[in-house]
Amino acid sequence: MNKENVTFRLDVQKRDALDAIAASMDRDRSYVLNEAVEAYLEMRQWQLKEITAAIVEADAGDFASPEEVQNTFAKLTNANKMAS
Repeated sequence: MNKENVTFRLDVQKRDALDAIAASMDRDRSYVLNEAVEAYLEMRQWQLKEITAAIVEADAGDFASPEEVQNTFAKLTNANKMAS
């Protein structure tokens, strides 16, 4: 795997937090940053894939029926009531 240096500005408090996390893991700051970037990229790539798929469905006219929306809403609101 090819690696390249990247430089960016970071608040001192965030740098200190990264260093504390790295120290607790017996790793360096670079390791923690690489883990954070990897997690961020996975999340964003998943979101973009899902958004693209949703746009394709919408363009094809594939929408949830009013009953499906109502059932999902009821399920979510009941779950929230049970969690309280």
